[in-house]
Amino acid sequence: MENLEILTLYKLIILYMLDKVDYSMTKNQLFDFMLGKDYTDYFTLQKVMNQLTDDQMIESKFKRNASHLTITKKGLETIGLLKNDISESIKDEIDSYLKENEVQLRNEVSISADYYKSTTGEYVAELGARERNSDLLNIKITMPTEEAASEICNNWHKKNQDVYAYLMENLL
Repeated sequence: MENLEILTLYKLIILYMLDKVDYSMTKNQLFDFMLGKDYTDYFTLQKVMNQLTDDQMIESKFKRNASHLTITKKGLETIGLLKNDISESIKDEIDSYLKENEVQLRNEVSISADYYKSTTGEYVAELGARERNSDLLNIKITMPTEEAASEICNNWHKKNQDVYAYLMENLL
């Protein structure tokens, strides 16, 4: 296989993965899969991602310290035409990976926590939970110190389901 064919295969793998999920995936999640399977190296993968973005086959949005990727209409058309160029064994690896890691992958992109310093000098922790493309919950909590805001963000990742359940139980 020549280099152009290999790069095309990497692009198709990424498009296939993004087509198979109904949520955005982070760049890190895609890199973890591709690098973990030893398909390629970091720099080649970065080049492929840039080409997919430049060719408007994927869209990248930077949210809360991560690049979130989604497939575009052009990307969907491309993978629809060329998915048979990916071997069945690679498609099986992707399908298994997505199925086995669905909860973790979803949680990584659906649960968000970040903080910033407000104009008043206090810190605001922004906590969120999304399902599919809908916001389930958005909370802003003002804290007097950066340490407190950071702790709230860390705890949100651990306790978001309990907090959500508590709110639903007490507000409904």
